[in-house]
Amino acid sequence: MANDNAANNKRIAKNTLILYVRMIFIMAINLYTSRLILQTLGIEDYGVYSAVGGIVSMFTLISGALTNSVMRFITFELGKEDEERLNRVFSTSINVMLILCGLLLVLGETIGVWFLNTQMSIPEGRMVAANWVLQCSLFVFILNVLSIPYNASIIAHERMGIFAYISVVEAVLKLFIVYALYLFNYDWLIVYAVLTLVVAGLIRLFYGIYCKRNFKECSYHYIHDKDLLKGMTSFAGWNFFGYGASIISGQGINLLMNIFFGVVVNAARGIAMQVRGAVVLFVNNFTVALNPQITKSYAAGDLAYMHSLIYRGAKLSYFLMLLIVIPLCLETDLVLKLWLGVVPEHAVSFVQLTLVIATINVVNDTMIRGLHANGNLRKCMVVFGLLEFSIFPFSYVAFKLGSTPETAYYISTSVYFILMFVRVLMIKTYIGMTAHDYFNQVFLKLLMVTLPALIIPLILFILVPDSILRLIIISLVSFVGTSFFVFILGITQSERAMIISVVINKVHSFKNRKRHDVSNKIEEL
Repeated sequence: MANDNAANNKRIAKNTLILYVRMIFIMAINLYTSRLILQTLGIEDYGVYSAVGGIVSMFTLISGALTNSVMRFITFELGKEDEERLNRVFSTSINVMLILCGLLLVLGETIGVWFLNTQMSIPEGRMVAANWVLQCSLFVFILNVLSIPYNASIIAHERMGIFAYISVVEAVLKLFIVYALYLFNYDWLIVYAVLTLVVAGLIRLFYGIYCKRNFKECSYHYIHDKDLLKGMTSFAGWNFFGYGASIISGQGINLLMNIFFGVVVNAARGIAMQVRGAVVLFVNNFTVALNPQITKSYAAGDLAYMHSLIYRGAKLSYFLMLLIVIPLCLETDLVLKLWLGVVPEHAVSFVQLTLVIATINVVNDTMIRGLHANGNLRKCMVVFGLLEFSIFPFSYVAFKLGSTPETAYYISTSVYFILMFVRVLMIKTYIGMTAHDYFNQVFLKLLMVTLPALIIPLILFILVPDSILRLIIISLVSFVGTSFFVFILGITQSERAMIISVVINKVHSFKNRKRHDVSNKIEEL
């Protein structure tokens, strides 16, 4: 078992490295693409695209629940090593996705069209373009839903190399879209929406071809397995409360901001979500590599290893966020000016508050994956969902009373902070992990690192004049300081020993390689 866990740890490390290389390319491309889109479309059209896309994103409360269900069942059966059962899970998930796509199409063409044309605040003369955006966004969403079983298979098999490759290709194609706009003498918002749909179709095709050629279970056969279908939909149904509340609290507030404040505020929120997406991607590269092992270790009955992965994942996810969030929150105004040129009103505060919320949420990500591995979601997801859903009505009341757009973020921060502790207190029954252990292994470590890591960057921000030089100094000091405190205070003695061992082995390997190269050159002479 120890050898297996060591091999699993090496696989996690390798996959994490692959995903981080992917992230560097994607983050650079996406940030540059966002700047170009904002400059090309303008703040108003960018706000329209963000607001209308929010309507379709509301439907992810259904697809997101099923995504987690498919991911859990495929990964679980891989841990059980049952190929026949695995194919039944895949084929059943395709059936479910086809039904879901039909439902989403009906909802989008009825409720979605009605809401856009009667309830939303769209600038005069842009309603036709907004309807094009809605239609294209809807079909992009449907293509993404159809890709869910294939994506789940790639991640469950831990083939992060191809996952990274396809993601980079997608990011490059989206960059080409922006330049391609100049080839068309037509409404650029409409052209952008149509080309985005074309890219989604190509990516869906890539995923399908790869999975069919490499994974035996990804060969669809019509199967009507009532028990399996019931298990998947039951899991998805209870997960709906948690995931659906998250979507409503996110995209629902996006629509509230449109109704109360207009598309300029939507543009600011769109920028904040772009930054959040880039930063969270930095952390998700680690958790995506870790999550399959959490589910597989639970399926194999190795709870001790699963607990160690959850603790490690929670800590390292938070520390990775901290490396970016400290300098970015302090220097948000300058970073946005350098990135965008023109910064929409409220964008600075939205970005800062969004990053605080994202940092709070990453702490529980691996623990939630452990809960999904158990599969018994009913009680937890009802409680989690109700708490998260409360953000929407509280924000609505606040806006009705005349509060600023930032109030929704203050409410979200408070709710997510409470939710973080509620999750820990409820999890013991499901995966045998006590709140006491989680507090000692995770929360205490986070607190010990965060406080000292903040002090020096904050002092520099107050004392040094605003400039690019200050941004560079704070970023370097924050990175070095946070890394130091993580190594000294944030990880266990065994984790420190493992890191030192890996570094020493890499140094020795590098020296041996250099000696070998020198010897070869001498022999050639």
